[in-house]
Amino acid sequence: MTRRLFGTDGVRGTANVEPMTAETALALGMAAGHRFIRGDHRHVVVIGKDTRLSGYLIEPALTAGFVAVGMDVVLLGPVPTPAVAMLTRSLRADLGVMISASHNPFEDNGIKVFGPDGFKLSDEVETAIEAHMEKGVADCRVGASHLGRARRLDDASGRYIEFCKNAFPRGLRLDGLKIVVDCANGAAYRVAPKVLWELGAEVIEVGVAPDGFNINRDCGSLATHTMQAQVVAQGAHLGIALDGDADRVVMCDEHGALVDGDQVMALIAEEWHRAGKLAGGGVVSTVMSNLGLERHLGRLGLTLRRTKVGDRYVVEEMRRDGFNVGGEQSGHIILSDHGTTGDGLVAALQVLAAIVEAGRPVSEVTRRFKPLPQILRNVRYNPGLNGAVLDEAHVAGAIRDGEIRLGDAGRLLIRKSGTEPLIRVMAEGEDECLIDAVVDDIVRSIQQVAG
Repeated sequence: MTRRLFGTDGVRGTANVEPMTAETALALGMAAGHRFIRGDHRHVVVIGKDTRLSGYLIEPALTAGFVAVGMDVVLLGPVPTPAVAMLTRSLRADLGVMISASHNPFEDNGIKVFGPDGFKLSDEVETAIEAHMEKGVADCRVGASHLGRARRLDDASGRYIEFCKNAFPRGLRLDGLKIVVDCANGAAYRVAPKVLWELGAEVIEVGVAPDGFNINRDCGSLATHTMQAQVVAQGAHLGIALDGDADRVVMCDEHGALVDGDQVMALIAEEWHRAGKLAGGGVVSTVMSNLGLERHLGRLGLTLRRTKVGDRYVVEEMRRDGFNVGGEQSGHIILSDHGTTGDGLVAALQVLAAIVEAGRPVSEVTRRFKPLPQILRNVRYNPGLNGAVLDEAHVAGAIRDGEIRLGDAGRLLIRKSGTEPLIRVMAEGEDECLIDAVVDDIVRSIQQVAG
């Protein structure tokens, strides 16, 4: 069947508008819960959320759905997505759910589902759940004496703090480091500053006053100017910017210069390779990663395995061939020695460990390769078109022309976003003027038919 509910990262949409409504959340809870009820034990689902106002809408609806099929619900409150994945395994739960739209504005929300192993559900399982919802979920209900119960786990944040600290090498501390941490007014607003402080850093907190509306607003990993400005103004050694659910990270050095996911992956891969800890002979990333990363890894005798965009596809490739470092240029970094999904804070701690051990300026430690010029632009389209603008002859012609102009000196990637009504146009190559012109022409052609 054609998937209409699940995208590249769960279900996402405008809050209180289909599919992000209480009715759909209720049905999703019933269908997902029913699928994962196996055996005679008490079945458990853990539910976390970020700080969006609409979390108060989606959380009780999901809870009701799971309870209706006989699952006990453990409510975590505001915690990062990787905390949900970790606690799903720690509590031996049958399912984990994170209510978040990640880096999107507060008006949006989403539902990410994890299996009992802490990994996001496969396309096949999501499709089966969606098919069950399509035909109706009345058959999932249990009798009154078999309904589930709900309770809150008061120390969820504390458990995740200890989990993060255990990912930092024993014997190292962050004493003497002044760090700006921007929590995007999101799920990590409590835990991230505490982890850094408990490891010895002087912490300057940004984006730690959520009000239900300000998540990701002018802060976080997609609005890094706030972090960069604070690092320079405060004379800090570096900055860490998380997104709304803290599964991605973007950093900056003492000068405010950005350190993106590609540089983070390069640093971790090189350090782990040197220490004999790197598995798989390289790194798994997506088609968006810079060619400079691929060349840098090649010089180290390592490979870059590319997947389609989406951290879940990176994880699937890592599991298939035994890699333990993977991620996305946007800052989703997956370190399978420590977790099952992207974890911005754990990734940042690996960078901090390298900085402490090197004893050199952050700008020197974090610049592992020179990226090729790369330009990415987003074009918003009318959702009713469902991205069909890419099939228009005018647009297809502009794309073919761009590919011819770039030739072997660059690459072009045009894709529909799986989480927003956007078409992403990316070009990369040695000649920055050329790739800029190619992207401009393609963007213009899309805008003419994008509605």
